[in-house]
Amino acid sequence: MAAVAKVLITGMSGTGKSSALERLATFGHRVVDTDDPGWREYRPHPHPTDDAHRGEWLWVEERMTALLDEADGRSLFVQGCVRNQGRWYDRFDAIVLLSAPLDVLLERVARRTTNPYGKTAVERAMIAADHAEVLPLLRAGCTHELDATRPLDDVVADLDALAR
Repeated sequence: MAAVAKVLITGMSGTGKSSALERLATFGHRVVDTDDPGWREYRPHPHPTDDAHRGEWLWVEERMTALLDEADGRSLFVQGCVRNQGRWYDRFDAIVLLSAPLDVLLERVARRTTNPYGKTAVERAMIAADHAEVLPLLRAGCTHELDATRPLDDVVADLDALAR
């Protein structure tokens, strides 16, 4: 019987998390995109300092805990990047950071058609700020880091291998 793994795929906008998840589903893995409705809730900051820091998205705790308690015999890949994700790190077998230089991310979000995030000047500034401030935190908490500038098929093959 094959091993069953729980893998978190995290990283900045534009690294290919959702695209990797779509491919992993075709391999028969269970996948959850926490950008989908119902997985996250928006919490405003009580004292915003500027337009870019008015609030943040957090995983819905009960739903994430229930997901990680479930087992259906398949490896589970969860993608997302929220402030409270570290609360569940001990529930994952691997925390995989997809990373790429800022210029690559900005170019990708500018041309993608499947997600509108990253098109406005404010959102692009938020991506740049997150790349500088959040990426080092993600890097410190991950168990694996994959270069997301490589072809998607190569990244997915590495992710699939982690679940085996």
